[in-house]
Amino acid sequence: MQNSQSQDAKDPDAKYWVKTVGRGAEILEALATRGPGHGMSVTEVGQACGISKSAAFGILQTLRHYGLVADEGEGMHRRYRLGMTLARLGDRARSQVSLRDVARPVLLELTEATSMASRVAVLEDGHAVVIDQVDLETGARLDLRMGTRELPHCSGLGKALLAQMPEDEARALIARTGLRRRTSRTITDEETLLAHLRDIRASGYALDDEEDAEGIFCVGSVVRDHRGGTAGAISVTGLKLDQPSWRIQEIGRQVSEAADRISTALGFQGEG
Repeated sequence: MQNSQSQDAKDPDAKYWVKTVGRGAEILEALATRGPGHGMSVTEVGQACGISKSAAFGILQTLRHYGLVADEGEGMHRRYRLGMTLARLGDRARSQVSLRDVARPVLLELTEATSMASRVAVLEDGHAVVIDQVDLETGARLDLRMGTRELPHCSGLGKALLAQMPEDEARALIARTGLRRRTSRTITDEETLLAHLRDIRASGYALDDEEDAEGIFCVGSVVRDHRGGTAGAISVTGLKLDQPSWRIQEIGRQVSEAADRISTALGFQGEG
């Protein structure tokens, strides 16, 4: 409760909040921590949320009326869990979420922070297809055309997406799209590429080090949906110009953190 109160104090709109509604939200969060078949008693709910048993009971009954909470058992054995109305609302909420809309403000911030053009793409027919991009307002402008279908083995976006596939699926996709040599640095050996994909999964970002175009580098990271699946990927692209390794790593961290923010907005709650 102390963490919640400290966060409330930082929110400029907290003065408009309705306390009882907030308690209801806290109760739903508490019930969400329990696994299947493990509800909570009124007493446990009150203790978890820092409220009296009578207050917890009143809010639970109200939430139950709207299907947001369900109960089972009687008397001392009565247990509460999340209601199925939440599942319906969750499906509606997800249907209203657009990857492009969620990613756009994050890409704007990422471009400002890195001074590099940023993009978001989805996997389509084995290629990374760009659905939105943010260009630099000043300085060097790269020809990053919307809708470009990028090869999965040599682009930052493509490798970020390819790295999330099970190895057998990655092999099948590579067999279909091929390992075309784009520059002298393009990886064209399947086993070398697969080992490279394992490194991408470990580091959290993919690097296209002049593998798709001479003099251009790209750093990409995967975006996850509410189920932990691959929703797409984001990247930043710029001129190589002998970028030091520490700078590449710093950009990789920035891109990975931006991807995590988008994933969270899409409902992803971490590997757990």
